[in-house]
Amino acid sequence: MKDSVLHFYDELADDYHLIFVNWHEAISRQGELLHKLIQSKLNLSCTNNTTLLDCSCGIGTQAIGLAKYGYKVTATDISAVSVKRAAKEAARYGVNINFGVADFRSLNKEVSGLFNIVLSADNAIPHLLTDEELDKAFHNIHKKLLQKGLLILTIRDYDALVKEKITSTQPMILDDGNRIVFQVYDWAQDEKTYTVNQFIMQVINGEWKTKHYRTVYRALLRQEINTVLEATGFVDVEWHFPSQTGYYQPILTARKV
Repeated sequence: MKDSVLHFYDELADDYHLIFVNWHEAISRQGELLHKLIQSKLNLSCTNNTTLLDCSCGIGTQAIGLAKYGYKVTATDISAVSVKRAAKEAARYGVNINFGVADFRSLNKEVSGLFNIVLSADNAIPHLLTDEELDKAFHNIHKKLLQKGLLILTIRDYDALVKEKITSTQPMILDDGNRIVFQVYDWAQDEKTYTVNQFIMQVINGEWKTKHYRTVYRALLRQEINTVLEATGFVDVEWHFPSQTGYYQPILTARKV
């Protein structure tokens, strides 16, 4: 998993914002919606002493959005290139975030301290292609949480995606027709994994340029995740859907006993 995922995110880091309609609006919107969800679960009167680990921070979309609400954010990612950009973006936003490079599967060794909240957003967990990797990641996440700490995951709705077997996303035509973004999916024969081909087409200096990035995901069903979480020691596992939250992906919450 590590080499292919590293290559994907290292290569994509400079262009990652381009897959959003407006990345800066996404920072604000996602931060707002995740903050509301956290408030509903933890009933916080103040966020200033609430510690949060974003363990798949990418270029900082959720970490920056939540830091603006006063959370004490630590943000890590497997991609050092993404983390470097996230640190630059956080500085531009004027928020204080402790950044580092770490792998899901070894968080307990690579990240110091314990946290009230551990977050993994943007469909990062399905990069773990085997049960062994998933189990190892959730055990490490569990160890980083304080007692009664909150886990938050956001992933694609694979229960629906597996049924539909879509092979591409609808192209987004942006910047007055000067940017087109879409994905093409190549499903494995067993239909348990699929390769995402991310295309970004842009008019640059009057000419169309196309960039293509590839990575593999596991089509993780909700019950598969629930089973591993419960075996790891998480309780109160709950799914929250876009129709309820306004967030663009299903969100899972769970607690450490």
